[in-house]
Amino acid sequence: MSNSDTSSQSTWRPATRQLHAGLERTAYGETSEPVFLTSGFVYDSAEQAAQTFTGEVTHYQYSRFGNPTVAALERRLADLEGAEACVATSTGMGAVSSALLSHVKAGDRVVASSALFGSCHWIVANLLPRYGVTTVFVDGTNMDEWAEALSEPTAAVLLESPSNPMLEILDIAAISALAHKAGAIVVVDNVFASPVYQKPLELGADVVVYSCTKHIDGQGRVLGGAVLGRAQWITETLQPFTRNTGNAFRPSMRGSCSKDLKPSPCVWTP
Repeated sequence: MSNSDTSSQSTWRPATRQLHAGLERTAYGETSEPVFLTSGFVYDSAEQAAQTFTGEVTHYQYSRFGNPTVAALERRLADLEGAEACVATSTGMGAVSSALLSHVKAGDRVVASSALFGSCHWIVANLLPRYGVTTVFVDGTNMDEWAEALSEPTAAVLLESPSNPMLEILDIAAISALAHKAGAIVVVDNVFASPVYQKPLELGADVVVYSCTKHIDGQGRVLGGAVLGRAQWITETLQPFTRNTGNAFRPSMRGSCSKDLKPSPCVWTP
């Protein structure tokens, strides 16, 4: 079934969505989803190529911008999350950093829960201030601290719930309400709960980020991330950043071999 045929998908159960959502077979009718190992794509004419680059027509042009295999993953994740759009990134931290850096600028203010994954905390505490962004940490479980921190204009809020690794539970709905009054978008790392058990967008969040390395792959074999949200924000804010900075998800795993590895000399690495 093509992804464009959504007439019956609204009644699908979660398990069915995991199997079928986002699937778009080629004209060959394959049963196994194809892996498109290509950097670029061909055009029917010079006019089609020109119109593709100006956005007048929809056509794959370069895998850093979009790839059919990656697009299938993005559509499936968006369907499971209940999001309008999704962009897959090279890693989970690529998802977090792109969501924040694409949105904020010098002079902006970011408020974050102190219970963050180590690299997320580093971005807020060390990276953003280098570019003139003011950052404030709060006890994520203390609504009084959120209220005080969000009593002045703010560009973005970052939180995890449950947090990694202490599993703190935050009131996403209440925090989102305060954040929106301050003019902020709310970015939620939902990797521990997954879209099966929690949908932050339904609780008021604006953006959801994931590390595909966790439950999306499930076996610790690959690196990847995803950013989900409203189509307008994804298209106008996030995509120009990810496409031009190269934070792209790879459609496959690459093989590497070493004569020093025994007994099998070949392993798959992300």
